[in-house]
Amino acid sequence: MDLVPVDLLQTFVAVADAGSFTGAARVLGVRQSTVSQQIQRLEQRIGRRCIDRSTHRMALTADGEALLAHARSILDGHARLQTYLSAVPLRGRLRLGACEDFVLSALPDVLAAFARRHPDVDLELRAGLSENLYEAFDAGLLDLIFVKQREGDRRGTVAWEEPIVWSAHPEFRIDPEAPLPLLLYPPPSVTRTRAIEALERAGRTWRVAFTSAGLTGLSAAARAGIGLLPHSARLLPPGLVVQPTRSGLPELPRIRFVVIGPSGSNPVVEALVTTILQWSSF
Repeated sequence: MDLVPVDLLQTFVAVADAGSFTGAARVLGVRQSTVSQQIQRLEQRIGRRCIDRSTHRMALTADGEALLAHARSILDGHARLQTYLSAVPLRGRLRLGACEDFVLSALPDVLAAFARRHPDVDLELRAGLSENLYEAFDAGLLDLIFVKQREGDRRGTVAWEEPIVWSAHPEFRIDPEAPLPLLLYPPPSVTRTRAIEALERAGRTWRVAFTSAGLTGLSAAARAGIGLLPHSARLLPPGLVVQPTRSGLPELPRIRFVVIGPSGSNPVVEALVTTILQWSSF
């Protein structure tokens, strides 16, 4: 079957929304006879009856109901394509702050997708702890931040939410009699604070076996078998595995990753936010 012309789908959706051919004609700015002809062409093209005309009130057939959902999706995609093709290329400079977990895992893919779509935008990246990035953003030093949501701060758009997990080298074994060796970011790390609070509540002894402000150092220590790394499961560095619940480790709290930008409209910032959220939805 040939592709269905977009104008026929537009007419069909207009009829479904208006509840009549007359109403659709009024919305589309055409004659009722034109609407009728286009619906007939649509039904001939797909080989199915979409609208039941046997009653006083127009109604969609089962095939029509199924087609309506597809038609809306196609028209929505067509509108986005038209917007993309007609849009003025974005230009400018964007100062992005991203937490360490994101920088060394997903960020390369996000930046590659963004650069393909908007090659004329210059990016400046600052990686760091979420708390420090919040401070830089509030001071006007960053245009957009991707961070772990801090307690009591509800700004931004949630990219995703998940529990923090205990991770380590696949051969790492926990000594139940010894304090847990932890691999942690320095204060004021959100993950560090929540992991220690969970251990304190559980009455489990612990010690800081390794500290690094960068994920490269922490993941290297974890791969060396030095200790346990509390981390996002989705952004877990390669070579590490999640410790099973039978290990006797306390359950860690959930954490949200959020994207926070300026309150006003900024097309460059909005474009990068969209790219990040598209990645996070997969």
